[in-house]
Amino acid sequence: MAQEMQSPKVVGKPTQDLLPLEEIRDGVVILRDGTMRLVLLISSINFALKSQDEQDAIIYAYQEFLNSLDFPVQIVISSRKMDITPYLEQVKALREKQPNELLRLQMDEYVNFVDELVRGSSIMTKTFFVVIPFAVTQSRQEGFFSRMTKGIRGTAAGRKVSDVEFDHNRTQLFQRAEQVATGLQGMGLRVVPLNTQELLELYYTMYNPGTSRNQRLKNAGQLRVAEFQE
Repeated sequence: MAQEMQSPKVVGKPTQDLLPLEEIRDGVVILRDGTMRLVLLISSINFALKSQDEQDAIIYAYQEFLNSLDFPVQIVISSRKMDITPYLEQVKALREKQPNELLRLQMDEYVNFVDELVRGSSIMTKTFFVVIPFAVTQSRQEGFFSRMTKGIRGTAAGRKVSDVEFDHNRTQLFQRAEQVATGLQGMGLRVVPLNTQELLELYYTMYNPGTSRNQRLKNAGQLRVAEFQE
């Protein structure tokens, strides 16, 4: 009798091998090719409610902002379903400390009402980011499109960044961030750079949209190397 052929077992790669991230340190993202990223959280404005003169001023300011840049930037809009779990947990914690029984009952009703309201409708939240890249090999003598692709992709895969080089490049990144912030603030926007913990939570929620709703990420100071290697 012919022996039954068995298909070889397919072993998938761990998620860490598929991510372009090498490290997140001091509010800076280091990619596997040695290039670095700084992520700025940007507020929003309601353009439709502005007068015609205000709209024209915003458009002109945005045009001036783009023309002032001599390095590439990436504008990212994250749209996802609103998660009010942390807010409800905070209200529940306050309810436990409330000595007035009537107020505790009203807080219970409020929590249930908000929870049902969000569950019954798709309430979306939008978050705006500007990502600023920095590549050591980037040169001003190169063409615009060459500098843009190199600034985004980098040049040396698997390249490690030393502490001295990191400090120098981080300074260059924050100088670029100041230029970007000045241009965006001229349009009435607020600009805040994300710190290490906020960057970890950002990438965690982006790559784990389902898990992140039920399992919160630990504080960066509590994370251990072993936990990243699991």
